Amino acid sequence: MKVAIQGEIGSFSHEAAVRMVPGCTIVPCTRSAEVFDRLERGSVEAAVIPIENSLAGSVAEHLDLLLARKVFVQREFRLRIIHNVIAAPGVKLDGLSRVLSHPVALEQCRDFFRRHPRIQAEPFYDTAGSVKHVIENQLQHAAGIASRHAAAVYGGKILKPGIEDDKRNFTRFFLIRKQRQRLPKANKTSVAFSVRNVPGALFKALSVFALRDISLSKIESRPLRGRPWEYVFFVDFLRGEDEASRNALRHLGEVTDLVKVLGVYPSA
Repeated sequence: MKVAIQGEIGSFSHEAAVRMVPGCTIVPCTRSAEVFDRLERGSVEAAVIPIENSLAGSVAEHLDLLLARKVFVQREFRLRIIHNVIAAPGVKLDGLSRVLSHPVALEQCRDFFRRHPRIQAEPFYDTAGSVKHVIENQLQHAAGIASRHAAAVYGGKILKPGIEDDKRNFTRFFLIRKQRQRLPKANKTSVAFSVRNVPGALFKALSVFALRDISLSKIESRPLRGRPWEYVFFVDFLRGEDEASRNALRHLGEVTDLVKVLGVYPSA
């Protein structure tokens, strides 16, 4: 099975993909939109995307793409994230002037940059891609932040391991497919909805879950494109496709402007 990821071979998305779909063929993509494009065109059978980190929060672009594109979440997976400073052989930590990585990874390593104020954090399109760039160009005063796997793939040297701010650092990944396929034991649902800008609208929307004793595990809002100062709410709730869930979603559709079921899947 071909699985698209945003990033290079050796990235955390790569690791999550091979854990979720053993034996798959990884198709690296530079941009997240390309991942969704390939999936919608059918050039890959699935994609694996990071959706939320326990330190940095949600990946906003991926929430927006899940809302906009015709894809469906089939599985979720939680990966322990360990960040390492990786450079070309011979480079020393005290010789670094800049460290590159994906913005989300940089956000998870704030303490490292506070302890090393002379080192500038520089956003790059991918964790493993930053290591690939540093090694291929033999940069002497730069390093990347990525996994041990990335260091092994590109022949880099780990200058400082485990620099994430909190050792309880996990990223939640989604396996998404073009066709809706609900796996056995699916007991978690992700939905997106928007409400009218009137008093009590959000209360009414959330009450459809409370009235049926359905527990929410997450809720957050994102700006609604094309409608300034209006928002779409992303909710995860701990029920599969049972009668209570179906009734709640039917009721939600009656009190909101938009409802989209993003996926029904087994909880990680």
